[in-house]
Amino acid sequence: QVQLVESGGGLVQAGGSLRLSCAASGRTFSNYVMGWFRQAPGKEREFVAAISRSGGGTYYADSAKGRFNISRDNAKNTVYLQMSSLKPEDTAVYNCAARSAGYASATPPPRKYDYWGQGTQVTVSS
Repeated sequence: QVQLVESGGGLVQAGGSLRLSCAASGRTFSNYVMGWFRQAPGKEREFVAAISRSGGGTYYADSAKGRFNISRDNAKNTVYLQMSSLKPEDTAVYNCAARSAGYASATPPPRKYDYWGQGTQVTVSS
């Protein structure tokens, strides 16, 4: 089993930046494709970004392209989401997730991910 713990959320003004971190347990972190999802009140959970096992491939939702950057440090068992130029519509609970099957892409739905963190709240004020 893999345990994931997110941190770094908070309140930020529109146009500001935040870096989310997701720390994973275990010694097999590099076996997992990692992703970030978010869910705003009254909306379905949506894909934000994903990264391949080695970190060499990254994938983004259209809403995140050019503003968000996903990265990972396998030596630290950590995946990051650097967010800049934040907008009020970015307000949501952000979760990291891990899956062992397949390759990284933007298309696997949340149900295809095996493990989930508890989430961290990001609030962007206008």
